[in-house]
Amino acid sequence: MLYLVGLGLADETDITVKGLNIVKQAHRVYLEAYTSILMVDKSKLEAYYDRPIIVADREMVESNDDDILARADIEDVAFLVVGDPFGATTHSDLVLRARQLHIPTQIIHNASVMSAVGATGLQLYNFGQTISMVFFTDTWRPSSFYDRVKENRQIGLHTLMLLDIKVKEQSEENLARGRKIFEPPRFMTAGQCAAQMLEIEEDRGEGAYDPGSLAVAVARLGAPDQQMAAGTLKQISVTDLGAPLHSLVLLGRAHDLEREYIRGFAINQAEFDSAWVAQYHTRPQ
Repeated sequence: MLYLVGLGLADETDITVKGLNIVKQAHRVYLEAYTSILMVDKSKLEAYYDRPIIVADREMVESNDDDILARADIEDVAFLVVGDPFGATTHSDLVLRARQLHIPTQIIHNASVMSAVGATGLQLYNFGQTISMVFFTDTWRPSSFYDRVKENRQIGLHTLMLLDIKVKEQSEENLARGRKIFEPPRFMTAGQCAAQMLEIEEDRGEGAYDPGSLAVAVARLGAPDQQMAAGTLKQISVTDLGAPLHSLVLLGRAHDLEREYIRGFAINQAEFDSAWVAQYHTRPQ
């Protein structure tokens, strides 16, 4: 059996009881380590689960999944995923591959950013398409996200932005030369995301949003030191929320109850109130 086990958002204790029991009895345990990360080292997971863990990087999962699926038709293999197992399309591909090999699968769900973002106070049924924001480079500034954000805003829906992480990535030079030298990990901040969004709006000029558009920046969702900051994109672009992981929500049409909740995270409440009036043409009560 291949088990895909969600680990939740923060640390080793977020695993479910069902998931922990499966990990403890599995023949092999893999940790997917490139679509997201936990906020603790692998050694803490191994100590808590009382099992050795094999780190599965992008190359293993996307190109060498035979190693993961080997003997899974006669042995139990646990594949650990930060958040929920179906938070990334890569994991659906793994399940499809297992089906082709007639390997039974079972999914153990857990909390993910897609549901836990409700901690912002924004109502989940008011969210539209989720967007991935990648790091810009000197030669690559993709703007396809802009059209999805614009569609969400046109029908009044909030936009969750999932921010880029770079783990075990090679530079263009090392990749071209075939050198297995990896760059230090990088994690996009909410401030970087907001700044890149404003760059693209300046280029496109279609009014999907502007520097005064309200958003909520989220850091370390689900952790004891979780932090949020509500303000304009311009404010968030220069706000430091500390260690990763970060995400950002651009507001669509918002209810007064949502306003009251996120105002508690405001970078500056007076400026938040002014931005709210400018965006929604209603004055806070």
